[in-house]
Amino acid sequence: MSRLTARFWIDAYLARLQGQNIPAFIVAHGDDDAGSVLVKLNRLDGQATVFQRSYNLMEDRRNWAILEQGSEADVDESITRQRNYDPDIWVIEVEDRQGRHMLDQPGLE
Repeated sequence: MSRLTARFWIDAYLARLQGQNIPAFIVAHGDDDAGSVLVKLNRLDGQATVFQRSYNLMEDRRNWAILEQGSEADVDESITRQRNYDPDIWVIEVEDRQGRHMLDQPGLE
């Protein structure tokens, strides 16, 4: 099975969010083909969560998992550490007071 490029997935994700009137934007542009993706959910109340893709051996599939959760400053620090380690990482910021990120929707896993 072939994998989607990072850029293709991000474009589709941003379009899906836009369709639900959920603001989102690219904070850091990673490698178009194989860059990893971090999704930061900013709840606009000083709290945030950053998600990363992880591989679940038991289910033999990739899932979105929480990398860091807490104050926005702590989450931003975690993202900075990840980007220092791997500059090809994409960072997408989603802003939603209700906490919607749509990563649990079919087709986005």
